[in-house]
Amino acid sequence: MFTGIVEEIGKIKSLKKENNGAVIEVECKTVLQDTKTGDSIAINGVCQTVTKISTNSFCANVSDETLAVTNFNNLKNGDSVNLERALTLNSRLGGHIVSGHIDCKGKLLSCKKLSEFYDLEFEIPYEQEKYVVSKGSITINGISLTVAKIENNTIKTAIIPHTFNNTNLKTLVPGNYVNIETDILGKYVEKLLSVKDNKSSISMSFLQENGFV
Repeated sequence: MFTGIVEEIGKIKSLKKENNGAVIEVECKTVLQDTKTGDSIAINGVCQTVTKISTNSFCANVSDETLAVTNFNNLKNGDSVNLERALTLNSRLGGHIVSGHIDCKGKLLSCKKLSEFYDLEFEIPYEQEKYVVSKGSITINGISLTVAKIENNTIKTAIIPHTFNNTNLKTLVPGNYVNIETDILGKYVEKLLSVKDNKSSISMSFLQENGFV
């Protein structure tokens, strides 16, 4: 599990395709501290298992499924990626609960600098729109963000300068793809309500009456 608080911007050292997936090597420094083989590190929000560690990089094996669902297929040597080590029991939860399991890719539509904030607009697949709510949490490239507004399948976020300057959001241009993980709570609620013999007191009418639409 992760929090969506990026610890470091790493760089892709290599991404070698193989018959069954790929091997990714990321150049970094901070996230290597206290990290050992078998630990988890989120790369652009994707939970990956560390298979090899050197003095300034780590490697992970990427499955075909991960390549198909995430923006890893778009990465090239030298690209910046957001990195976060897995959550520990004594860590502060500065963002929100993030699983590191990507739901889909989103496309950056626009990035506008306002007086002190940056407005970023992303397009996501229509089938994922139901899991996103205004003022709710969403993870974009591993960054815990608050949804400022959602219209159909377009998400708008307001980014503070610190987040913009300390993540790879600053390297994105319209048309770039990002990894999207919607709030895990919405998926559990949907599963609960879809069970035929559901005996929970939580119903769709209960959620609507309490502001969930």
